[in-house]
Amino acid sequence: MPASSGAVIWITGLSGSGKTTLAHALSLRLKPRLPQLVLLDGDTVRAIFGGLDYTEPSRHVQITRIRKLAGVLAMQGQIVIVAALYSHPQLLADNRSSLPGYFEVYLRASMGLLKQRDSKGLYAGAEAGDVPNVVGVDIPWHEPTAADLVIDADDGLTPDAMADRLLQHVPALAAS
Repeated sequence: MPASSGAVIWITGLSGSGKTTLAHALSLRLKPRLPQLVLLDGDTVRAIFGGLDYTEPSRHVQITRIRKLAGVLAMQGQIVIVAALYSHPQLLADNRSSLPGYFEVYLRASMGLLKQRDSKGLYAGAEAGDVPNVVGVDIPWHEPTAADLVIDADDGLTPDAMADRLLQHVPALAAS
């Protein structure tokens, strides 16, 4: 299949860092000008395909599924925004080598901020021993080392300000 003008903006970070929030802000900003824009959220993709738990091997499968889906869409000219948690170095390297127009965003956040936000109760549940397989607690978090853009969630930026910062680094999207 010939390459086209599709691209993948891959947003990663721990649970509660703001991945989905940033992806939605970016999508709202770009969708009126880019009807070929698609948003893939890790939780949504997991719900659609099912069959996975939250163990580390299942997380590998999940990210591979998202990468393959994003790749198919991007090869058809879609601009794909992905919000996905797990960031094993080999998986991110595979993304970079196989996804057209790949741009990686790492939303870095302190554990203090993540525990404060904890909308899913993951960190509190992990600390109480009730929730296993939490990345950053009992599954290692591999902080991305080759991200094209790092945004520090502890800086208190609004979702729109984060989207602005991202668009400053991807001028082709801002100009679209």
